[in-house]
Amino acid sequence: VDFAKYTHLNIAFAIPKDDGSITFDDSFSLPNAVKAIHGSNAKALLSVGGWTGSNLFSPIIKDATKSATFLASMVSLIKTNDLDGIDLDWEYPGKQGNICNVFDKDNDTPSYLKFLQQLRKKLDAEFGAGKKLITMAVGVAPFEVGGTPSADVSEFAKVVDYAHLMLYDINGIWNDVTGPNAPMDFVQGKGMQASFKSGITAWKVAKWPAEQLTAGIAFYGRSTTATADMSTDPKNQYQPQSKAIPQGDKEDASWTDTCAGTTSLSGQWQWKHLRDQGLLSSPDTAASGWTRYWDDVSQTPWLFNPSTKIYISYDDPKSLKAKVSYAAQQGLAGAMVWTINMDYNGELLDALRTWPDTPSISHTSEAPCGDGPDEVACSPKSDDSS
Repeated sequence: VDFAKYTHLNIAFAIPKDDGSITFDDSFSLPNAVKAIHGSNAKALLSVGGWTGSNLFSPIIKDATKSATFLASMVSLIKTNDLDGIDLDWEYPGKQGNICNVFDKDNDTPSYLKFLQQLRKKLDAEFGAGKKLITMAVGVAPFEVGGTPSADVSEFAKVVDYAHLMLYDINGIWNDVTGPNAPMDFVQGKGMQASFKSGITAWKVAKWPAEQLTAGIAFYGRSTTATADMSTDPKNQYQPQSKAIPQGDKEDASWTDTCAGTTSLSGQWQWKHLRDQGLLSSPDTAASGWTRYWDDVSQTPWLFNPSTKIYISYDDPKSLKAKVSYAAQQGLAGAMVWTINMDYNGELLDALRTWPDTPSISHTSEAPCGDGPDEVACSPKSDDSS
């Protein structure tokens, strides 16, 4: 991965402990990772939380002592590792998220705002006004209060530099029907009623400035098993599916969710493995046994194998160029990607770099120093960026 093509790299994930302190399993390699990132003229941030690391955000930020420890831990990590800021990935304020998460549907969002205001004040006092970044990964809809998305999140934007919209994982095994992982738009009454467009619109309507938003992009797809031959109705990407998760790419392995007490595969297909395992002989050509389809509403491709009934939804250069064009038209700051190490010979990155005179943002699960952090998030630079 050429980190010189990115503006920001988020190294993930650091995990909050019950007392508010923060642990990072790969802390031994963090300084080397930051050095490599800075050597590529990019900024390095540490991501805190994630899907399996958000269970204690709610009780920590509502407890004065724990919250103070949480803040102090962030400052210490920035100082010790020469970081450029902190990226917070709470999934999700006011909502369950992972089954282990403690949450308060009425108070999480206002408590989060108060905490972020304290974090901004502390970082400005320690390092100088605006010298360190605060960014957040956020869902398709604005933070909820009492089960309803917030109508006005403008106060958050006053203390947070960027909100990274996770505009993927919209349809998947959790649905009764197949559907696009990251649709540009959705079909009324079919699948999840959310999309790339609806997410951007929701945050802008809730008064988050477009220039402080980045559009989330997935460098992977998801597979499920249809219960019938989808090729008999190729215009319909929403068809009944089994709850059994199929094997994904060669890196997909059974993992145990200690919260849910379940063990399963993910069914995930990284773009590089769609290519190097031969499902796609070129970015837009399916290999023998598979058929590639294009959906005009979601503006995404999908693969189907009639022998196994396996369906795979993913993004490719064509779909990403459409997303880049739309996000740029909406005035967004760039694009955020999960994860840059999933690319194949820069095919997806090149599509993102068609952004007109604007950088994009992405992630990788590969550290620049080899065996380092679990994940790095980055933002691709446009060709004329310095």
